[in-house]
Amino acid sequence: MATNSSAGHDVCPSPMKSVSNGIFQGDNPLHFALPLAILQICLVLLVTRILAYLFRPLRQPRVIAEIMGGILLGPSALGRSKSYLKAVFPSQSLTVLDTLANLGLLFFLFLAGLELDPKSLRRSGKKVFGIAMAGISLPFALGIGTSLVLRATIAKGVDGTSFLVFMGVALSITAFPVLARILAELKLLTTDVGRLAMSAAAVNDVAAWILLALAISLSGSKQSPMVPFWVLLCGCGFVFCASLILPPIFKRMARRCHEGEPVNEMYICSTLAVVLAAGVVTDAIGIHAMFGAFVVGILVPKEGAFAGALLEKVEDLVSGLFLPLYFVSSGLKTNVATIQGLQSWALLVLVIFNACIGKIVGTVAVSLSFKVPLREALALGFLMNSKGLVELIVLNIGKDRKVLNDQTFAIMVLMALFTTFITTPIVMAVYKPAKRARNTDYKQRTISRKNTNAELRIMACFHGARNIPSMINLFEASRGTNKHGELCIYAMHLMEFSERSSAIMMVHKVRRNGLPFWNKGVRSESNQIVVAFEAFQQLSQVSVRPMTSISSISDMHEDICSTAERKRISIIILPFHKHQRMDGSLETTRTDFQWVNRRVLENAPCSVGILVDRGLGGATHVSASNVSYFITVLFFGGHDDREALGYGVRMAEHPGINLMVIRFLVQHDTTVEGIEVVNGNSTPDEDCLSELKQKTNKDSSIKYEEKVVRSTAETIAAIREASFCNLFLVGRTSDESGIPLPLDRRSECPELGPLGNLLASTEFSTAASVLVIQQYRGSVSPNLALDQEERLTESESN
Repeated sequence: MATNSSAGHDVCPSPMKSVSNGIFQGDNPLHFALPLAILQICLVLLVTRILAYLFRPLRQPRVIAEIMGGILLGPSALGRSKSYLKAVFPSQSLTVLDTLANLGLLFFLFLAGLELDPKSLRRSGKKVFGIAMAGISLPFALGIGTSLVLRATIAKGVDGTSFLVFMGVALSITAFPVLARILAELKLLTTDVGRLAMSAAAVNDVAAWILLALAISLSGSKQSPMVPFWVLLCGCGFVFCASLILPPIFKRMARRCHEGEPVNEMYICSTLAVVLAAGVVTDAIGIHAMFGAFVVGILVPKEGAFAGALLEKVEDLVSGLFLPLYFVSSGLKTNVATIQGLQSWALLVLVIFNACIGKIVGTVAVSLSFKVPLREALALGFLMNSKGLVELIVLNIGKDRKVLNDQTFAIMVLMALFTTFITTPIVMAVYKPAKRARNTDYKQRTISRKNTNAELRIMACFHGARNIPSMINLFEASRGTNKHGELCIYAMHLMEFSERSSAIMMVHKVRRNGLPFWNKGVRSESNQIVVAFEAFQQLSQVSVRPMTSISSISDMHEDICSTAERKRISIIILPFHKHQRMDGSLETTRTDFQWVNRRVLENAPCSVGILVDRGLGGATHVSASNVSYFITVLFFGGHDDREALGYGVRMAEHPGINLMVIRFLVQHDTTVEGIEVVNGNSTPDEDCLSELKQKTNKDSSIKYEEKVVRSTAETIAAIREASFCNLFLVGRTSDESGIPLPLDRRSECPELGPLGNLLASTEFSTAASVLVIQQYRGSVSPNLALDQEERLTESESN
């Protein structure tokens, strides 16, 4: 409420009431706690999201926008207007704001604990521990030296020991969550550098929390020199008791939570209550409430569905709503205007210099001693120098405990902002992997080939377990016989890396070679996928190599295409962006996946197939002896149709597969409504079909048939007659010399081409899956939508 005054003397403002009676009864909503808190939250979200959007082209993590947003809303920018501060962030509201911010921080640290796996830390080698310790010890030492300079200049009168430890911790921290997002943005998450950086940052994170606990115990108003000792002793006692009591309870909960089933609400509520209770205990001890939450998060089992359910329930509300309040709470304490004069700006430069030199030199020196290449060692040094939320936590605690004054606090916040901001551009400059020279050996970019004895390499992409059974059955059908070269399958799990906290858990699923961790005792979707591929490999003697791609939707196609180039793939098989429902209709899974498929078609270095899955072979893997498929190739002519025919002929070598090839013909010099007609036959088509006819004389499993059509209706009717099969193989488009194609309507899926759209439409009733194939032609594919529109326009003009 407004500040009252009496007889010229200021009186402390009375506490705010929670809700108003409304403007019609004369109340100003901004004088009441709830509506004011809602306004503050909305303002924070608006500013931080706008800044995040503006910083996106610079490939900066969202924490940069959140820190900048907090500073802009504080006294450094907008807060210079006293009327703004009094209206939007009055002093009476700061208690509510700080309480909400710290509540969000409490649960965020619980999520951070969930993301750290103590078992994986124990498995880290000497190299990781060496890099982590060097990234802590040298910056800590330089932090101590910096603290001596600051105490002699702008921080006179502060407690020496506490200030020394706080400065050491502030300079030695590496932000684990921020680092994960930077690595994902730079496509380094699955590289040697990314693996080393993430492992070292995890060790650094744990060490930083231990040092921070020490710093907090040494700070505050001490009535006795024994107080820090009792705080540390009680803190260790809390960790010991929690480690004994909580894991058996959490493991029992986790055993009762199964993949694909909803987690009992009682387990979620009980765990969150334990988090709050642990926060109360550690706050009473004198450390900080967030430490209790962090310890509980570490003790929750990472295997199974329980940890994932906790993340799903908590993270969006905390990271999206409450946590930004912590940044504005920090921004309200940051006043850049306090950095005045040459001395203060020189101290800012000194702090930034020491922070960077300590991290970079320490990390690079130890990395080189472990024979890490110089370029990678430099990249590691700059990556380990990234700061973030953890840095702000340390600084805010120091500010609240009177260890850091306003000027020192502002200098340290700017240091954190600067070191994080420069990480992405410098790493891109220092460690920009040289573009691979175009593979001169990479010649088998299609299935159709002269040398049939060469190894066939297929890269099948999938988004989840739903795609696996049909993919494996397609692999089985692709095996052919020993007459031709071996079959090698690269199964790539496409995982989206988002701004959500749980995205960091993906890092634990990636090894140096791109394989997900496979623990036989763990039941999770990723592990079930790997087990399925392992079983198929053992039964079929086909080489299957599971891989994981972690990237944002906007550049997922780059991972697919670059991996295909690197592995010399002949065909990429992508899942259609729609899945089959129980009633047989196709339902959109995610429209983003359609965009990924289109981009792959445009940029792929090899042939591409899109699988419209209607349950090829059922919901389980069909063994080789039980395979009984009838496959139909609809041949209209052109590169893509020849590629589809080549794939069908290879499949027909499997003893359990029968192939039907239907060639569509139209009378010459005729234009029929809804049919694209061309004069003459393509010589490559005739050569291809001539070889096929020779095969039909020797192989009874292959049948060839020709159909003459005179209208769109006849074409569709002929296709319907062939719909009683297990799989359609069709080309995406015909060449300019192609014969007839039904182009009677515009489609929302140009990536399937006209025939693929017909077979995937709701009007076409069939239980057959469809594989739409585009052959690699030695150049980037044309724009799909534009290509489709031009063809439709030509058809309509005819």
